[in-house]
Amino acid sequence: MMQKHATERIISARLCLLLSVTILAPALLSGCSQQDRPAGTGPAQSELAKHSDEFKKDIITVTEGVHVLVGYGLANVIVLEGPGACVLVDTMESAEAAARVKKDVDTLVKGKPLRAILYTHFHSDHTFGAGVFTENRNVDIYAHESTVAFLDRITSVTRETTFRRATRQFGTMLPRKDFVNSGIGPFLDFNAQSTVALKRPTKMFTGHRTELVLAGIRMVVVHAPGETDDQIFIWLPDKRVLLPADNFYRSFPNLYAIRGTAYRDVMKWVASLDEMRQLNAEYLVPSHTRPMTGSEQIYQALTDYRDAIQYVHDQTIRLINRGMTPQEIVEAVKLPEHLAQKPWLQEFYGTVAWSVRAIFSGYLGWFGGNATDLFPLPRKEKAARMADLAGGESALMDRAHRAFEQGDFQWSLELADHIIALDPDDSAARKLRSDCLRKLGELQKAATARNYYLTSSLEESGKLSIKDRKIHERDVVHSVPLEAIFRGMAVRLDPEKSVEVNRSVVFHFPDRGEYWTVTVRRGVAEISRGRMKGADTTVTVDSNLWKEIAAGMTSPVIAFSSGKVAVQGGSFDFVRFLYLFR
Repeated sequence: MMQKHATERIISARLCLLLSVTILAPALLSGCSQQDRPAGTGPAQSELAKHSDEFKKDIITVTEGVHVLVGYGLANVIVLEGPGACVLVDTMESAEAAARVKKDVDTLVKGKPLRAILYTHFHSDHTFGAGVFTENRNVDIYAHESTVAFLDRITSVTRETTFRRATRQFGTMLPRKDFVNSGIGPFLDFNAQSTVALKRPTKMFTGHRTELVLAGIRMVVVHAPGETDDQIFIWLPDKRVLLPADNFYRSFPNLYAIRGTAYRDVMKWVASLDEMRQLNAEYLVPSHTRPMTGSEQIYQALTDYRDAIQYVHDQTIRLINRGMTPQEIVEAVKLPEHLAQKPWLQEFYGTVAWSVRAIFSGYLGWFGGNATDLFPLPRKEKAARMADLAGGESALMDRAHRAFEQGDFQWSLELADHIIALDPDDSAARKLRSDCLRKLGELQKAATARNYYLTSSLEESGKLSIKDRKIHERDVVHSVPLEAIFRGMAVRLDPEKSVEVNRSVVFHFPDRGEYWTVTVRRGVAEISRGRMKGADTTVTVDSNLWKEIAAGMTSPVIAFSSGKVAVQGGSFDFVRFLYLFR
Protein backbone atom coordinates (compact mmCIF):
# COMPACT_ATOMS: atom_id res chain seq x y z
CA MET A 1 0.00 0.00 0.00
CA MET A 2 2.81 2.39 0.93
CA GLN A 3 4.51 1.65 -2.38
CA LYS A 4 1.28 2.41 -4.25
CA HIS A 5 0.91 5.78 -2.51
CA ALA A 6 4.54 6.63 -3.22
CA THR A 7 4.03 5.76 -6.89
CA GLU A 8 0.93 7.90 -7.03
CA ARG A 9 2.82 10.83 -5.56
CA ILE A 10 5.62 10.50 -8.10
CA ILE A 11 3.19 10.27 -11.01
CA SER A 12 1.22 13.14 -9.54
CA ALA A 13 4.35 15.25 -9.28
CA ARG A 14 5.32 14.63 -12.87
CA LEU A 15 1.88 15.36 -14.21
CA CYS A 16 1.39 18.48 -12.10
CA LEU A 17 4.77 19.69 -13.28
CA LEU A 18 3.72 19.05 -16.87
CA LEU A 19 0.55 21.01 -16.22
CA SER A 20 2.42 23.82 -14.51
CA VAL A 21 4.60 24.49 -17.53
CA THR A 22 1.54 25.25 -19.63
CA ILE A 23 -0.53 27.50 -17.38
CA LEU A 24 1.47 30.64 -16.73
CA ALA A 25 4.78 30.40 -18.56
CA PRO A 26 3.83 31.19 -22.18
CA ALA A 27 2.88 34.82 -21.60
CA LEU A 28 6.40 35.91 -20.69
CA LEU A 29 9.08 36.53 -23.29
CA SER A 30 12.38 34.69 -23.37
CA GLY A 31 15.68 35.23 -25.07
CA CYS A 32 18.81 37.34 -24.90
CA SER A 33 18.58 41.10 -24.50
CA GLN A 34 20.26 43.11 -27.23
CA GLN A 35 21.99 46.05 -25.60
CA ASP A 36 24.60 46.88 -28.25
CA ARG A 37 23.79 48.45 -31.56
CA PRO A 38 25.54 46.88 -34.57
CA ALA A 39 26.13 48.65 -37.84
CA GLY A 40 23.74 47.92 -40.69
CA THR A 41 25.21 46.59 -43.92
CA GLY A 42 22.44 46.44 -46.57
CA PRO A 43 20.12 49.31 -47.60
CA ALA A 44 17.26 48.13 -45.38
CA GLN A 45 19.63 47.50 -42.48
CA SER A 46 21.23 50.91 -42.91
CA GLU A 47 17.89 52.69 -42.82
CA LEU A 48 16.79 50.68 -39.79
CA ALA A 49 20.15 51.28 -38.10
CA LYS A 50 19.81 55.04 -38.63
CA HIS A 51 16.39 54.79 -36.98
CA SER A 52 18.23 53.66 -33.83
CA ASP A 53 19.16 57.32 -33.31
CA GLU A 54 15.53 57.82 -32.30
CA PHE A 55 16.10 55.92 -29.06
CA LYS A 56 19.72 56.44 -28.16
CA LYS A 57 20.11 56.20 -24.41
CA ASP A 58 19.37 59.61 -22.98
CA ILE A 59 17.76 61.52 -20.10
CA ILE A 60 15.76 64.38 -21.59
CA THR A 61 14.23 67.23 -19.63
CA VAL A 62 11.30 68.18 -21.84
CA THR A 63 10.22 71.16 -19.75
CA GLU A 64 10.42 72.01 -16.07
CA GLY A 65 9.41 68.97 -14.02
CA VAL A 66 8.94 66.63 -17.01
CA HIS A 67 11.73 64.19 -17.83
CA VAL A 68 11.88 61.12 -20.07
CA LEU A 69 14.45 58.33 -19.93
CA VAL A 70 14.92 56.91 -23.43
CA GLY A 71 16.87 53.90 -24.63
CA TYR A 72 17.11 51.85 -21.44
CA GLY A 73 14.89 49.14 -22.95
CA LEU A 74 11.93 48.85 -25.26
CA ALA A 75 9.81 51.61 -23.68
CA ASN A 76 10.48 54.95 -22.03
CA VAL A 77 10.00 55.89 -18.39
CA ILE A 78 8.53 59.35 -17.89
CA VAL A 79 9.19 61.22 -14.64
CA LEU A 80 6.80 63.95 -13.52
CA GLU A 81 8.48 65.96 -10.79
CA GLY A 82 6.41 67.95 -8.31
CA PRO A 83 7.51 70.33 -5.53
CA GLY A 84 8.15 67.58 -2.98
CA ALA A 85 7.53 64.26 -4.73
CA CYS A 86 7.43 62.62 -8.14
CA VAL A 87 5.23 60.42 -10.30
CA LEU A 88 6.33 57.76 -12.80
CA VAL A 89 4.55 56.92 -16.02
CA ASP A 90 5.34 53.29 -17.01
CA THR A 91 8.04 51.09 -15.51
CA MET A 92 10.02 49.06 -18.11
CA GLU A 93 9.87 45.37 -19.05
CA SER A 94 11.82 43.66 -16.26
CA ALA A 95 13.32 44.26 -12.84
CA GLU A 96 16.78 44.36 -14.39
CA ALA A 97 15.81 47.07 -16.88
CA ALA A 98 13.95 49.01 -14.20
CA ALA A 99 16.95 48.90 -11.84
CA ARG A 100 19.11 50.71 -14.40
CA VAL A 101 16.41 53.34 -14.81
CA LYS A 102 15.80 53.72 -11.08
CA LYS A 103 19.42 54.56 -10.43
CA ASP A 104 19.23 57.50 -12.81
CA VAL A 105 15.75 58.53 -11.68
CA ASP A 106 16.96 58.76 -8.08
CA THR A 107 19.80 61.03 -9.18
CA LEU A 108 17.44 63.08 -11.32
CA VAL A 109 14.85 63.82 -8.61
CA LYS A 110 17.43 64.23 -5.83
CA GLY A 111 15.71 62.04 -3.26
CA LYS A 112 12.13 63.17 -3.78
CA PRO A 113 9.81 60.29 -2.81
CA LEU A 114 7.72 58.43 -5.35
CA ARG A 115 4.07 59.35 -4.87
CA ALA A 116 2.41 57.23 -7.62
CA ILE A 117 2.89 55.16 -10.76
CA LEU A 118 0.62 55.37 -13.79
CA TYR A 119 0.34 52.48 -16.25
CA THR A 120 -0.61 53.77 -19.68
CA HIS A 121 -1.71 50.22 -20.62
CA PHE A 122 -1.10 46.58 -19.77
CA HIS A 123 1.78 45.66 -22.11
CA SER A 124 4.68 44.04 -20.26
CA ASP A 125 7.27 46.60 -21.39
CA HIS A 126 5.29 49.21 -19.43
CA THR A 127 4.40 47.21 -16.31
CA PHE A 128 6.90 44.46 -15.47
CA GLY A 129 9.41 46.70 -13.65
CA ALA A 130 7.07 48.42 -11.20
CA GLY A 131 8.20 46.56 -8.08
CA VAL A 132 11.73 47.94 -8.40
CA PHE A 133 10.44 51.49 -8.08
CA THR A 134 8.02 50.81 -5.22
CA GLU A 135 10.59 48.79 -3.21
CA ASN A 136 7.74 47.10 -1.35
CA ARG A 137 6.39 50.46 -0.18
CA ASN A 138 2.74 51.41 -0.48
CA VAL A 139 2.81 53.39 -3.70
CA ASP A 140 -0.49 53.81 -5.50
CA ILE A 141 -0.53 52.42 -9.03
CA TYR A 142 -3.12 53.93 -11.36
CA ALA A 143 -4.53 52.28 -14.49
CA HIS A 144 -7.73 52.04 -16.49
CA GLU A 145 -10.32 49.72 -14.98
CA SER A 146 -9.91 47.21 -17.85
CA THR A 147 -6.14 46.89 -17.43
CA VAL A 148 -6.34 44.23 -14.71
CA ALA A 149 -8.30 41.84 -16.94
CA PHE A 150 -5.70 42.21 -19.70
CA LEU A 151 -2.86 41.60 -17.24
CA ASP A 152 -4.60 38.43 -16.06
CA ARG A 153 -4.95 37.27 -19.65
CA ILE A 154 -1.25 37.58 -20.47
CA THR A 155 -0.28 35.72 -17.29
CA SER A 156 -2.71 32.83 -17.73
CA VAL A 157 -4.58 32.15 -20.96
CA THR A 158 -2.12 33.29 -23.64
CA ARG A 159 -1.07 30.37 -25.77
CA GLU A 160 2.47 29.11 -26.23
CA THR A 161 2.45 30.27 -29.85
CA THR A 162 2.07 33.91 -28.77
CA PHE A 163 5.18 33.54 -26.64
CA ARG A 164 7.21 32.08 -29.49
CA ARG A 165 6.01 34.67 -31.99
CA ALA A 166 6.79 37.56 -29.64
CA THR A 167 10.31 36.25 -29.15
CA ARG A 168 10.74 36.31 -32.92
CA GLN A 169 9.13 39.73 -33.39
CA PHE A 170 11.41 41.48 -30.90
CA GLY A 171 14.52 39.53 -31.88
CA THR A 172 15.34 38.80 -28.24
CA MET A 173 17.36 35.69 -29.11
CA LEU A 174 19.17 36.97 -32.20
CA PRO A 175 22.97 37.15 -32.08
CA ARG A 176 24.38 40.67 -31.96
CA LYS A 177 25.61 40.58 -35.56
CA ASP A 178 22.05 40.11 -36.83
CA PHE A 179 20.20 42.43 -34.48
CA VAL A 180 19.61 46.11 -35.28
CA ASN A 181 16.75 47.25 -33.03
CA SER A 182 13.15 46.43 -32.11
CA GLY A 183 11.49 49.14 -34.19
CA ILE A 184 10.25 51.34 -31.35
CA GLY A 185 13.11 50.77 -28.92
CA PRO A 186 16.73 49.64 -28.95
CA PHE A 187 15.96 46.18 -27.54
CA LEU A 188 13.59 44.27 -25.28
CA ASP A 189 15.41 43.55 -22.03
CA PHE A 190 13.69 40.32 -21.10
CA ASN A 191 15.19 36.84 -21.20
CA ALA A 192 14.82 33.50 -19.48
CA GLN A 193 16.72 34.77 -16.43
CA SER A 194 14.95 38.13 -16.13
CA THR A 195 12.78 38.99 -13.14
CA VAL A 196 9.17 40.11 -13.41
CA ALA A 197 8.42 42.90 -10.94
CA LEU A 198 4.78 43.41 -11.87
CA LYS A 199 2.56 45.15 -9.34
CA ARG A 200 -1.18 45.14 -9.77
CA PRO A 201 -2.98 48.49 -10.04
CA THR A 202 -4.44 49.82 -6.80
CA LYS A 203 -6.43 52.75 -8.23
CA MET A 204 -8.70 52.39 -11.28
CA PHE A 205 -9.85 55.02 -13.74
CA THR A 206 -13.49 54.69 -14.69
CA GLY A 207 -15.33 56.56 -17.38
CA HIS A 208 -13.72 58.58 -20.14
CA ARG A 209 -11.97 61.42 -18.32
CA THR A 210 -10.46 61.72 -14.84
CA GLU A 211 -8.80 64.75 -13.25
CA LEU A 212 -6.08 64.15 -10.66
CA VAL A 213 -3.56 66.02 -8.58
CA LEU A 214 -0.56 63.82 -7.78
CA ALA A 215 2.65 65.11 -6.19
CA GLY A 216 1.19 68.60 -6.61
CA ILE A 217 0.88 68.11 -10.38
CA ARG A 218 -2.48 68.70 -12.05
CA MET A 219 -3.22 66.13 -14.74
CA VAL A 220 -6.08 64.87 -16.86
CA VAL A 221 -6.22 61.16 -17.67
CA VAL A 222 -8.28 60.18 -20.72
CA HIS A 223 -9.31 56.68 -21.81
CA ALA A 224 -8.00 56.48 -25.38
CA PRO A 225 -8.41 53.08 -27.06
CA GLY A 226 -5.88 52.51 -29.81
CA GLU A 227 -2.96 50.14 -29.70
CA THR A 228 -4.80 48.55 -26.78
CA ASP A 229 -8.36 48.88 -25.53
CA ASP A 230 -7.19 49.98 -22.08
CA GLN A 231 -4.85 52.71 -23.38
CA ILE A 232 -4.87 56.11 -21.70
CA PHE A 233 -3.24 59.41 -22.54
CA ILE A 234 -2.17 61.97 -19.93
CA TRP A 235 -2.52 65.72 -20.35
CA LEU A 236 -0.70 68.22 -18.13
CA PRO A 237 -2.66 71.42 -18.78
CA ASP A 238 -0.40 73.73 -16.74
CA LYS A 239 2.66 72.63 -18.71
CA ARG A 240 0.89 71.91 -22.03
CA VAL A 241 2.51 68.47 -22.08
CA LEU A 242 0.80 65.51 -23.76
CA LEU A 243 1.77 61.92 -23.01
CA PRO A 244 0.14 59.90 -25.85
CA ALA A 245 1.33 56.50 -24.56
CA ASP A 246 1.55 53.99 -27.45
CA ASN A 247 -1.00 55.72 -29.65
CA PHE A 248 1.86 57.69 -31.22
CA TYR A 249 5.53 56.88 -31.76
CA ARG A 250 7.95 57.61 -34.56
CA SER A 251 6.98 54.75 -36.90
CA PHE A 252 3.94 53.67 -38.85
CA PRO A 253 1.67 52.36 -36.09
CA ASN A 254 1.40 48.70 -35.29
CA LEU A 255 -2.27 48.34 -36.22
CA TYR A 256 -1.58 44.61 -36.05
CA ALA A 257 1.27 42.92 -34.16
CA ILE A 258 2.67 39.78 -35.80
CA ARG A 259 3.24 38.26 -32.36
CA GLY A 260 -0.55 37.83 -32.35
CA THR A 261 -3.20 40.25 -31.07
CA ALA A 262 -6.93 40.65 -31.05
CA TYR A 263 -8.34 43.20 -33.52
CA ARG A 264 -7.27 46.73 -32.71
CA ASP A 265 -10.18 49.01 -33.56
CA VAL A 266 -8.33 51.48 -35.76
CA MET A 267 -11.14 54.02 -35.96
CA LYS A 268 -11.19 54.24 -32.16
CA TRP A 269 -7.46 54.91 -32.50
CA VAL A 270 -8.25 57.75 -34.92
CA ALA A 271 -10.81 59.19 -32.50
CA SER A 272 -8.23 59.11 -29.70
CA LEU A 273 -5.74 60.97 -31.86
CA ASP A 274 -8.38 63.55 -32.74
CA GLU A 275 -8.97 64.19 -29.07
CA MET A 276 -5.23 64.70 -28.58
CA ARG A 277 -5.03 67.11 -31.52
CA GLN A 278 -7.59 69.40 -29.92
CA LEU A 279 -5.30 70.01 -26.94
CA ASN A 280 -2.78 72.01 -29.00
CA ALA A 281 0.09 70.55 -26.96
CA GLU A 282 3.44 72.31 -26.84
CA TYR A 283 5.29 69.14 -25.83
CA LEU A 284 4.64 65.54 -26.91
CA VAL A 285 6.28 62.77 -24.87
CA PRO A 286 5.57 59.29 -26.29
CA SER A 287 6.19 56.06 -24.41
CA HIS A 288 8.47 54.98 -27.29
CA THR A 289 10.94 57.13 -29.28
CA ARG A 290 11.98 60.70 -28.48
CA PRO A 291 9.79 63.66 -27.47
CA MET A 292 8.69 66.43 -29.82
CA THR A 293 8.33 70.14 -29.16
CA GLY A 294 6.38 72.89 -30.88
CA SER A 295 2.60 73.00 -31.16
CA GLU A 296 2.57 73.27 -34.96
CA GLN A 297 4.84 70.27 -35.51
CA ILE A 298 2.98 68.19 -32.94
CA TYR A 299 -0.39 69.05 -34.44
CA GLN A 300 0.90 68.14 -37.91
CA ALA A 301 2.38 64.85 -36.69
CA LEU A 302 -0.82 63.80 -34.93
CA THR A 303 -2.85 64.82 -37.98
CA ASP A 304 -0.62 62.84 -40.34
CA TYR A 305 -0.81 59.86 -38.00
CA ARG A 306 -4.60 59.84 -37.82
CA ASP A 307 -4.88 60.48 -41.57
CA ALA A 308 -2.59 57.52 -42.34
CA ILE A 309 -4.64 55.21 -40.14
CA GLN A 310 -7.95 56.39 -41.57
CA TYR A 311 -6.64 56.23 -45.13
CA VAL A 312 -5.66 52.58 -44.75
CA HIS A 313 -8.96 51.82 -43.03
CA ASP A 314 -11.17 53.61 -45.54
CA GLN A 315 -9.41 52.29 -48.62
CA THR A 316 -9.51 48.76 -47.25
CA ILE A 317 -13.26 49.05 -46.67
CA ARG A 318 -13.77 50.64 -50.10
CA LEU A 319 -12.06 47.70 -51.79
CA ILE A 320 -13.84 45.19 -49.55
CA ASN A 321 -17.08 46.61 -50.92
CA ARG A 322 -15.77 46.02 -54.44
CA GLY A 323 -15.45 42.34 -53.63
CA MET A 324 -11.66 42.21 -53.53
CA THR A 325 -9.79 39.61 -51.47
CA PRO A 326 -7.30 40.50 -48.69
CA GLN A 327 -4.30 39.82 -50.93
CA GLU A 328 -5.73 41.95 -53.72
CA ILE A 329 -6.33 44.80 -51.28
CA VAL A 330 -2.82 44.50 -49.85
CA GLU A 331 -1.46 44.92 -53.37
CA ALA A 332 -3.66 47.97 -54.01
CA VAL A 333 -3.46 50.02 -50.79
CA LYS A 334 -0.38 52.19 -50.40
CA LEU A 335 -0.02 55.41 -48.44
CA PRO A 336 -0.23 58.53 -50.60
CA GLU A 337 3.15 60.16 -51.13
CA HIS A 338 2.50 63.14 -48.83
CA LEU A 339 2.05 60.68 -45.93
CA ALA A 340 4.51 57.99 -46.99
CA GLN A 341 7.41 60.45 -46.89
CA LYS A 342 6.75 61.66 -43.34
CA PRO A 343 9.49 60.67 -40.85
CA TRP A 344 6.94 59.54 -38.25
CA LEU A 345 5.19 57.20 -40.71
CA GLN A 346 8.12 55.08 -41.87
CA GLU A 347 7.38 51.35 -41.59
CA PHE A 348 9.91 50.45 -38.90
CA TYR A 349 7.38 48.75 -36.60
CA GLY A 350 3.95 48.39 -38.21
CA THR A 351 3.27 48.02 -41.94
CA VAL A 352 0.44 49.02 -44.25
CA ALA A 353 0.14 45.46 -45.58
CA TRP A 354 -0.37 43.90 -42.16
CA SER A 355 -2.82 46.66 -41.28
CA VAL A 356 -4.94 45.93 -44.35
CA ARG A 357 -5.17 42.26 -43.42
CA ALA A 358 -6.08 43.09 -39.82
CA ILE A 359 -8.82 45.51 -40.87
CA PHE A 360 -10.26 42.98 -43.31
CA SER A 361 -10.29 40.29 -40.62
CA GLY A 362 -11.67 42.71 -38.02
CA TYR A 363 -14.69 43.46 -40.19
CA LEU A 364 -15.26 40.18 -42.04
CA GLY A 365 -13.27 37.47 -40.30
CA TRP A 366 -10.93 34.94 -41.85
CA PHE A 367 -12.80 34.27 -45.11
CA GLY A 368 -11.58 36.44 -47.97
CA GLY A 369 -14.62 35.94 -50.18
CA ASN A 370 -13.09 33.59 -52.76
CA ALA A 371 -15.03 30.31 -52.72
CA THR A 372 -11.81 28.43 -53.48
CA ASP A 373 -10.70 29.17 -49.93
CA LEU A 374 -13.76 27.71 -48.18
CA PHE A 375 -12.34 24.19 -47.97
CA PRO A 376 -8.76 24.30 -49.31
CA LEU A 377 -6.76 21.18 -49.97
CA PRO A 378 -4.81 19.83 -46.99
CA ARG A 379 -1.27 21.17 -46.98
CA LYS A 380 0.35 17.82 -47.72
CA GLU A 381 -2.04 17.01 -50.55
CA LYS A 382 -1.52 20.39 -52.16
CA ALA A 383 2.24 19.89 -51.90
CA ALA A 384 1.98 16.49 -53.60
CA ARG A 385 0.04 17.99 -56.49
CA MET A 386 2.56 20.83 -56.82
CA ALA A 387 5.35 18.25 -57.00
CA ASP A 388 3.40 16.35 -59.64
CA LEU A 389 3.02 19.49 -61.72
CA ALA A 390 6.75 20.15 -61.44
CA GLY A 391 7.58 16.61 -62.52
CA GLY A 392 8.26 15.08 -59.11
CA GLU A 393 9.77 16.10 -55.79
CA SER A 394 13.27 16.28 -57.24
CA ALA A 395 12.10 18.65 -59.97
CA LEU A 396 10.26 20.74 -57.38
CA MET A 397 13.48 21.04 -55.40
CA ASP A 398 15.35 22.05 -58.53
CA ARG A 399 12.79 24.80 -59.14
CA ALA A 400 13.14 25.97 -55.56
CA HIS A 401 16.95 26.18 -55.86
CA ARG A 402 16.68 27.96 -59.20
CA ALA A 403 14.32 30.54 -57.72
CA PHE A 404 16.78 31.14 -54.86
CA GLU A 405 19.69 31.62 -57.27
CA GLN A 406 17.60 34.13 -59.21
CA GLY A 407 16.87 36.10 -56.05
CA ASP A 408 13.21 35.08 -56.00
CA PHE A 409 13.37 34.23 -52.30
CA GLN A 410 9.64 34.30 -51.52
CA TRP A 411 8.85 31.81 -54.29
CA SER A 412 11.76 29.63 -53.26
CA LEU A 413 10.48 29.70 -49.67
CA GLU A 414 6.98 28.69 -50.73
CA LEU A 415 8.31 25.81 -52.82
CA ALA A 416 10.50 24.69 -49.91
CA ASP A 417 7.40 24.64 -47.72
CA HIS A 418 5.74 22.23 -50.17
CA ILE A 419 8.75 19.93 -50.08
CA ILE A 420 8.81 19.94 -46.28
CA ALA A 421 5.09 19.20 -46.19
CA LEU A 422 5.86 16.01 -48.13
CA ASP A 423 8.94 15.14 -46.12
CA PRO A 424 9.47 17.01 -42.84
CA ASP A 425 12.90 15.40 -42.46
CA ASP A 426 14.26 16.64 -45.80
CA SER A 427 17.43 18.37 -44.58
CA ALA A 428 18.15 20.01 -47.95
CA ALA A 429 14.70 21.61 -48.01
CA ARG A 430 15.13 22.71 -44.40
CA LYS A 431 18.46 24.36 -45.24
CA LEU A 432 16.95 26.07 -48.28
CA ARG A 433 14.07 27.32 -46.19
CA SER A 434 16.48 28.69 -43.59
CA ASP A 435 18.49 30.44 -46.32
CA CYS A 436 15.33 31.98 -47.82
CA LEU A 437 14.20 33.27 -44.45
CA ARG A 438 17.58 34.89 -43.87
CA LYS A 439 17.62 36.56 -47.28
CA LEU A 440 14.09 37.88 -46.82
CA GLY A 441 14.96 39.16 -43.35
CA GLU A 442 17.91 41.11 -44.68
CA LEU A 443 15.59 42.91 -47.10
CA GLN A 444 13.18 44.18 -44.44
CA LYS A 445 12.87 47.77 -43.28
CA ALA A 446 10.45 46.86 -40.48
CA ALA A 447 12.38 45.64 -37.44
CA THR A 448 9.48 43.36 -36.54
CA ALA A 449 9.56 41.59 -39.91
CA ARG A 450 13.35 41.43 -39.99
CA ASN A 451 13.60 39.97 -36.49
CA TYR A 452 10.84 37.45 -37.20
CA TYR A 453 12.49 36.22 -40.43
CA LEU A 454 15.99 35.99 -38.97
CA THR A 455 14.87 34.25 -35.78
CA SER A 456 12.82 31.78 -37.83
CA SER A 457 15.86 31.13 -40.00
CA LEU A 458 17.96 30.21 -36.97
CA GLU A 459 15.17 27.98 -35.67
CA GLU A 460 14.90 26.22 -39.03
CA SER A 461 18.64 25.57 -39.12
CA GLY A 462 18.60 24.15 -35.60
CA LYS A 463 20.86 26.89 -34.22
CA LEU A 464 18.18 28.32 -31.96
CA SER A 465 15.34 26.89 -29.90
CA ILE A 466 12.76 29.02 -28.12
CA LYS A 467 11.91 27.55 -24.75
CA ASP A 468 9.15 28.61 -22.40
CA ARG A 469 10.10 30.75 -19.42
CA LYS A 470 8.98 29.51 -16.03
CA ILE A 471 7.75 32.13 -13.60
CA HIS A 472 9.82 32.31 -10.42
CA GLU A 473 8.35 35.43 -8.81
CA ARG A 474 6.03 34.32 -6.00
CA ASP A 475 4.34 37.68 -5.51
CA VAL A 476 3.45 37.80 -9.22
CA VAL A 477 2.05 34.27 -9.13
CA HIS A 478 0.09 34.94 -5.95
CA SER A 479 -1.49 38.02 -7.52
CA VAL A 480 -3.04 36.07 -10.41
CA PRO A 481 -6.73 35.40 -9.68
CA LEU A 482 -7.89 31.82 -9.37
CA GLU A 483 -10.31 32.44 -12.22
CA ALA A 484 -7.38 33.15 -14.55
CA ILE A 485 -5.56 30.02 -13.37
CA PHE A 486 -8.57 27.84 -14.19
CA ARG A 487 -9.15 29.55 -17.54
CA GLY A 488 -5.58 28.63 -18.35
CA MET A 489 -6.36 25.00 -17.56
CA ALA A 490 -9.46 24.94 -19.75
CA VAL A 491 -7.69 25.96 -22.94
CA ARG A 492 -5.08 23.26 -22.43
CA LEU A 493 -7.42 20.29 -22.23
CA ASP A 494 -6.30 17.51 -24.56
CA PRO A 495 -9.38 16.65 -26.67
CA GLU A 496 -8.22 13.15 -27.62
CA LYS A 497 -7.43 12.07 -24.08
CA SER A 498 -10.65 13.52 -22.74
CA VAL A 499 -13.11 12.56 -25.49
CA GLU A 500 -14.64 9.76 -23.40
CA VAL A 501 -14.21 11.43 -20.00
CA ASN A 502 -17.04 12.76 -17.84
CA ARG A 503 -15.57 13.79 -14.51
CA SER A 504 -15.81 16.70 -12.05
CA VAL A 505 -13.24 17.91 -9.54
CA VAL A 506 -13.99 20.45 -6.84
CA PHE A 507 -11.11 22.62 -5.66
CA HIS A 508 -11.59 23.97 -2.13
CA PHE A 509 -9.45 26.93 -1.06
CA PRO A 510 -10.05 27.39 2.70
CA ASP A 511 -7.84 30.50 2.93
CA ARG A 512 -10.18 32.30 0.53
CA GLY A 513 -13.39 30.54 1.46
CA GLU A 514 -13.84 29.65 -2.21
CA TYR A 515 -14.80 26.56 -4.20
CA TRP A 516 -14.12 26.08 -7.91
CA THR A 517 -15.34 23.15 -9.99
CA VAL A 518 -13.66 21.81 -13.12
CA THR A 519 -15.92 19.50 -15.12
CA VAL A 520 -14.41 17.64 -18.05
CA ARG A 521 -17.19 16.61 -20.38
CA ARG A 522 -16.02 14.76 -23.49
CA GLY A 523 -13.42 17.20 -24.72
CA VAL A 524 -14.62 20.36 -22.96
CA ALA A 525 -13.56 21.70 -19.56
CA GLU A 526 -16.32 23.71 -17.93
CA ILE A 527 -15.07 26.05 -15.20
CA SER A 528 -17.55 27.23 -12.60
CA ARG A 529 -17.28 29.09 -9.34
CA GLY A 530 -18.78 27.15 -6.46
CA ARG A 531 -19.07 23.58 -5.26
CA MET A 532 -20.76 21.05 -7.52
CA LYS A 533 -22.81 18.43 -5.71
CA GLY A 534 -21.88 14.86 -6.55
CA ALA A 535 -18.38 15.72 -7.81
CA ASP A 536 -16.05 12.76 -8.23
CA THR A 537 -13.14 14.33 -6.37
CA THR A 538 -12.58 17.16 -3.91
CA VAL A 539 -9.13 18.74 -3.57
CA THR A 540 -8.40 20.97 -0.59
CA VAL A 541 -5.38 23.23 -0.91
CA ASP A 542 -4.21 26.74 -0.02
CA SER A 543 -4.83 29.04 -3.00
CA ASN A 544 -1.27 30.37 -3.16
CA LEU A 545 0.15 26.86 -2.95
CA TRP A 546 -2.04 25.76 -5.85
CA LYS A 547 -0.87 28.77 -7.89
CA GLU A 548 2.75 27.89 -7.14
CA ILE A 549 2.18 24.28 -8.21
CA ALA A 550 0.51 25.50 -11.38
CA ALA A 551 3.46 27.81 -12.10
CA GLY A 552 6.03 25.08 -11.47
CA MET A 553 7.51 26.96 -8.51
CA THR A 554 6.64 24.46 -5.79
CA SER A 555 7.35 20.77 -6.12
CA PRO A 556 4.12 18.77 -6.29
CA VAL A 557 6.02 15.91 -4.63
CA ILE A 558 6.61 18.00 -1.52
CA ALA A 559 3.11 19.50 -1.60
CA PHE A 560 1.40 16.10 -1.83
CA SER A 561 3.68 14.24 0.57
CA SER A 562 3.56 16.99 3.22
CA GLY A 563 -0.19 16.70 3.48
CA LYS A 564 -0.76 20.29 2.31
CA VAL A 565 -2.88 18.93 -0.55
CA ALA A 566 -5.79 16.78 0.57
CA VAL A 567 -7.63 14.67 -2.00
CA GLN A 568 -10.99 13.02 -1.38
CA GLY A 569 -12.09 10.57 -4.03
CA GLY A 570 -8.77 8.96 -4.91
CA SER A 571 -5.43 10.67 -5.49
CA PHE A 572 -4.63 8.38 -8.41
CA ASP A 573 -7.85 9.39 -10.16
CA PHE A 574 -6.95 13.02 -9.55
CA VAL A 575 -3.55 12.45 -11.13
CA ARG A 576 -5.21 10.95 -14.19
CA PHE A 577 -7.53 13.95 -14.29
CA LEU A 578 -4.58 16.35 -14.32
CA TYR A 579 -2.99 14.33 -17.10
CA LEU A 580 -5.84 15.45 -19.37
CA PHE A 581 -4.42 18.98 -19.34
CA ARG A 582 -1.27 19.20 -21.37
